[in-house]
Amino acid sequence: MIRFDNDYTEGAHPRIMEKLAETNEEQLPGYGRDHYSDEAKALITRLCDNDVDVHFMVGGTQANLTIISSALRTHQGVIAPDSGHIAADETGAIEATGHKVLVIENEDGKISAMQIQDFVDGHWTSPIREHMAQPKMVCISQPTESGTMYSKQELEEIRKVCDDHNLHLMVDGARLGYALAAEDNDVTLADLARLCDVFYIGGTKVGALFGEAVVISNSALKEDFRYIIKQKGGMLAKGRLLGIQFKVLFQDDLYVDISRHALKMAKRLQEGFESKGINMHYPSPTNQLFPVLTTEQMDELSRKYAFQPWEELDEDRKVIRFCTSWSTKENDVEALIADIGKL
Repeated sequence: MIRFDNDYTEGAHPRIMEKLAETNEEQLPGYGRDHYSDEAKALITRLCDNDVDVHFMVGGTQANLTIISSALRTHQGVIAPDSGHIAADETGAIEATGHKVLVIENEDGKISAMQIQDFVDGHWTSPIREHMAQPKMVCISQPTESGTMYSKQELEEIRKVCDDHNLHLMVDGARLGYALAAEDNDVTLADLARLCDVFYIGGTKVGALFGEAVVISNSALKEDFRYIIKQKGGMLAKGRLLGIQFKVLFQDDLYVDISRHALKMAKRLQEGFESKGINMHYPSPTNQLFPVLTTEQMDELSRKYAFQPWEELDEDRKVIRFCTSWSTKENDVEALIADIGKL
């Protein structure tokens, strides 16, 4: 079985494995107080070109619930697309920590500044607003769960609405490398640090064994964040394992370089689908592809390939997700393309 069902089917980039083995018997302080973590934070801070705090966490759900629970009071909620990870894929983790996810209908995975404006206006003009969770944060993903991206202009427009209504802006960057490496992308880490109160850089899906780097720009959210990481069970005793991985990823542009490989494989695969007359459901320029297949086509491909059913369009047509990754083999892509051609 050749797997295209997600972008973390493999372990970690060889350079990370080599560095972990090389440093395995070093004696270092715990809880991220080691020099590797400090060096990784310095590399990320330099790219952000801003006065940011950087914290390493094990996974995306853990990062999301820790960030959101630290930023909101008990009566406040977070606005997100209805397709957003915190709304659809985290088993109610945000609600379980006491904060309602306030969903807005997405278009190709995104929400607009105007939608946020209308939602917030609706809350504050309601005569019964005290009976509803108060919107205080916006959480979007870059790239989105549909593989699409926000442009710098779109982020600037959302930032303005957030400023006008005193909302925090958070970006879930679980797949951020694949957005940073995309040909049409115009958003840098420095832009995210300038426009967001907090965002995170995904490692789990972009070459690391595990780990996300939380980047906090807003001084009000920096205070006591390590206390909250600990309280939420997110403070890894062997924090060196995170620091070492992110140091390797952010040395010599490795993070973006391996993301470019995933995008190259995705583009080749998309060409294979389209040459067969199979269209994409979402205009994704990143590493997630969403072809529309018939049930028969899906069943035929599933004999050799793992992929994820995404959405049912009608009795016979389904949207399927194929993911490429930093480690996708060109031979596997070409094999899949050959089998697509036989459908």
